[in-house]
Amino acid sequence: MENNALLVVPLVITGLAPVFIWLLRKNINMREGASLVGGLLTFLLMLSFVPGVLAGKVYVYTLFTILPGITVKLCVDGLTLCFGLISTFLWMFATSYNIGYMRSLNEHAQTRYYVCFAIAIFGAVGVAMSGNVFTLYLFYEVITVCTYPLVAHHQDEEAWEGSRKYIVYLMGTSKLFLLPAMVLTYVLCGTLDFNLTDVAHGIFPATADPTLVTITYVLYICGLAKAAIMPFHNWLPSAMVAPTPVSALLHAVAVVKAGVFSVSRVILSGFGLETMAKLGLGLPTAYVAAFTIVVASIIALTKTDLKARLAYSTVSQLSYIVLGVSLLDPSGVIGGVIHIPHHAFSKITLFFAAGAIFVATQLRDIDKMKGLGRKMPWTFGAFGLASLSMIGVPPVCGFVTKWSLINGAVNQSQILLLVALLASTALNAGYFVPIVYRGFFSRPAPDIALDDYKEAPMSMVVPLFLTAVISVLLGVYPDFFTGIIKAFTHF
Repeated sequence: MENNALLVVPLVITGLAPVFIWLLRKNINMREGASLVGGLLTFLLMLSFVPGVLAGKVYVYTLFTILPGITVKLCVDGLTLCFGLISTFLWMFATSYNIGYMRSLNEHAQTRYYVCFAIAIFGAVGVAMSGNVFTLYLFYEVITVCTYPLVAHHQDEEAWEGSRKYIVYLMGTSKLFLLPAMVLTYVLCGTLDFNLTDVAHGIFPATADPTLVTITYVLYICGLAKAAIMPFHNWLPSAMVAPTPVSALLHAVAVVKAGVFSVSRVILSGFGLETMAKLGLGLPTAYVAAFTIVVASIIALTKTDLKARLAYSTVSQLSYIVLGVSLLDPSGVIGGVIHIPHHAFSKITLFFAAGAIFVATQLRDIDKMKGLGRKMPWTFGAFGLASLSMIGVPPVCGFVTKWSLINGAVNQSQILLLVALLASTALNAGYFVPIVYRGFFSRPAPDIALDDYKEAPMSMVVPLFLTAVISVLLGVYPDFFTGIIKAFTHF
């Protein structure tokens, strides 16, 4: 491991971005430009670590020590980059999209909105760069607190109810489960630092009581409710009361990705594959994830509200990551971790498209979108590409994920998990294909005047089309993230 003080710089820049957004609030172009500049600079800084990580280096830096074994510690390794690169890169796209969305709808409290949005990215970068459980916990809570005003943005009865459920679920589980898990880890290990160089061996000593280690693991899984594993998922559909760009942030970039990233980090760098296998913790986790995948997909089929369908799709898709990592198989782990960036680009495209449709038409009911693709071909075309990724059709990036996960299930002789993965693919097609079909090939509903509609502002359409194209490129050229993951896992 290499000590590197430059690890502080990405955090400093993302931390200063909301300050500049507030200071520049009277000039809306400069205010929103601060978000773009912050995203660009942070992304370039994260990108600068890629050559070293691919060469096998792990960068660490301790900011300060609170107690012996309890420090605020930063790190950059392959797993960090899988989350850190996409969160900063998509911040730029989200800012451009935000401009079109917020201005077109003349939303109130836009400065507060942009400030909270930027702090959420700061929290996401902090989670990605956390070198120990304590640091991860701090930034995990930053994300929860600063996204609450975003969920409650409309400040009506529905918004207050959804945001209340959001904060109670996430803060409640972190205090009831994650905090005790951290204390038990410190008691059993004498440290909270992750093992960043060896995914086989975690930080728990061989002499640790197996029952206490198992209890600690269960507490982590329950405490990281941002991963939306059933039954700790209900906050996520309720958060759909937020503006659509916030839904994209919640479901593709910062919040839920912080959850599944943290689960992956705890399994791979906390417990280690050998401890997980020895205590029999992997397969039960994989089966819970498979249950979530299938049941959430079935629920998604029943939803006619586009955002609600996408919300349950997210619940399902997140568990692909948990399932892959908990298979404890090289192919499964790679498939799970690589789904962090793959899902991010595909799902943010889907939510961007949903927001563009709403801005252009005020429609959210899927049944009323018949023929709309003829008036909004770029939006529905991008939605179609991202849908193919969710289904797992080549050459879009979701195919790479499902191929690796299926290989992992076969390698572990887990036929039921294989059946769940194949069933989920059929269910994905069942709730995405009709949307695209209705948009391009169905006759318009009698009460819908298509001539009144056109594409949303270009500041919204361009980002969603580019993220759709990138999801295809990641499927054709998956080696970039695969190489980063292999450098981290040494598979």
